[in-house]
Amino acid sequence: MLRTRLFFGLLPLLLVVIATGAYAIHVCHELAGPLERELVAANREALGLRDMRSAATLMSNALAFAGTSDPIGARRLLDERRSAFTKELMSQSASSAGLPRGRLVDALDSAFQDYSERCDRMLAAGGAASLEDFRANQDALYKVFEILDRMTEHDYAASKETQARAEHLASTAVGVLSATIGAGVALAVILAWILAASLLKPIKALTASATALGDGQLDTNVPEFSRDELGSLARSFNTMAGKLRAYREATLARVLRTQRTMEATLTSAPDPLFLVSKEGSVEVRNPAAEELSRLKEFSGGFPPEIAGHLSAVLSTEEHYVPQDYGRVVTFHVGREDRHYLPRILSIGDKLTEFKGAAVILQDVTKFRLLDDAKTNLVGTVSHELKTPLTGLRMAVYLLLEKTLGPLSGPQREMLESARDDADRLLRILDSLLDLTRLEAGASTLERSPVAVGALLGPIADEARVFISAAGQQLVVKVDPGLADVNVDSNRLRHVFINLLSNASKYSPPSGTITLSAEANPPGFVRFAVRDQGEGVPPEALPHLFDRFYRVPGQAKPGAGIGLAIAREIVVAHGGSIGCSSSPGAGTEFHFLIPTG
Repeated sequence: MLRTRLFFGLLPLLLVVIATGAYAIHVCHELAGPLERELVAANREALGLRDMRSAATLMSNALAFAGTSDPIGARRLLDERRSAFTKELMSQSASSAGLPRGRLVDALDSAFQDYSERCDRMLAAGGAASLEDFRANQDALYKVFEILDRMTEHDYAASKETQARAEHLASTAVGVLSATIGAGVALAVILAWILAASLLKPIKALTASATALGDGQLDTNVPEFSRDELGSLARSFNTMAGKLRAYREATLARVLRTQRTMEATLTSAPDPLFLVSKEGSVEVRNPAAEELSRLKEFSGGFPPEIAGHLSAVLSTEEHYVPQDYGRVVTFHVGREDRHYLPRILSIGDKLTEFKGAAVILQDVTKFRLLDDAKTNLVGTVSHELKTPLTGLRMAVYLLLEKTLGPLSGPQREMLESARDDADRLLRILDSLLDLTRLEAGASTLERSPVAVGALLGPIADEARVFISAAGQQLVVKVDPGLADVNVDSNRLRHVFINLLSNASKYSPPSGTITLSAEANPPGFVRFAVRDQGEGVPPEALPHLFDRFYRVPGQAKPGAGIGLAIAREIVVAHGGSIGCSSSPGAGTEFHFLIPTG
């Protein structure tokens, strides 16, 4: 078999490598064993001798304090240096036991004892020591230095001897390894030539067949030269080529069927659909898109209302799927206006390496007309109800003022209840009328540049009245250096008051409500109102800004249109509004307003 042939062919080279490795391990063991320990010990002993010389010198310096006003400091310095010298001397004695160097250590011990005793006597005498004592002390110190010098010379000679042994061992190892490597290279060349001669022919045939197969020539077969693994590989290759031929035929039929199905699907789709490449060119369009492309708005490509979002989808690969009719684009098709809600989906296929987007223009003309009719109906009904409601409310107020006579206690309670309900109903009708005007675009914004701090100051003062009455605290956080915003302050006040009143309504009595403003993202100011309430269930978050929506199980009063009005005001300013919350962690309503 091929494995056995390769094994015995490479066995001589393997034996050479094993022998070389064993010798290299032996040399490394010698270098990393006794020689390394000797060098490390010599280095440590040299450092110890240096430390002892320094300690002996500092002991002599300590005697300079003997005649000063700090004899205690002199004694402490002398004892510290003597202790350091003695500690290193004991270490040197232990490492030199049984060696010729031990005699030098004993001599150093004797000389240091004499020098230490003289230092004690001079320190005890203080400033009364004679010049002869100083000279004797210096002689004792010089004797210690002399022995340290002799030990240094001895250690240096031992290090040179160890270095010579290491150099000899390294030189021998280099010669042996060089010869072995040369023999191994020559043996490897010979073995490679022999093995290549026996393996190259079938491999060349297999390579040529694989190249032909890669070029689409699936009828190519590989000749079988042997019954070993190479022969088995050739047989497997021929089997694979046969299966690829069958797969090609089946895939071709499936692709043709899929293409016809896709063409039929695109043709039957009533909404215009454009398939756009990464570069922005239209690759595929269905008949409805073909008809729409003949309009003058599409003469230079997609209209700006679609082109901007398409460019963002192609660059970020994130879908653009608007949900509200404020994103609708209108085109005059035939004799009528058609309303389309653009939806742009990022697409990509790893097999074909195609990347781009699918632009779907959903025809929402009927839904837009129904929504307009509903809005007009709500506005008309609200306006018609407001007039009689105002009269009823005025009558109730006149009765409560007792202009028509006195009232009993139960009568007054009933009239007060009717008054409160009439006021609440009137507020709801006013909100409905505002919402209708905002959705219809009939309510214009009176914009003017205003600083963020000047905008939030009066709103915070107004909100503190009902927040403090509820036993809560309002905290205002405004980042410094925020750019001015060009807004309708009265309209935006409605948004803040609505969010702050909701935060107060759903926060505990001792809670803190935070009103903040920061520059995030660039070009916008991010306003936020955070409370410490129970939070909003995750399933309710997508519907908070829908008209008349109320969170299921909510006991707090409300009509469910305040957030819808807030959204319309923010959108009219060119911004967006959202909410983030989790049960038990409070709720944050945030919206973006462009600067400038």
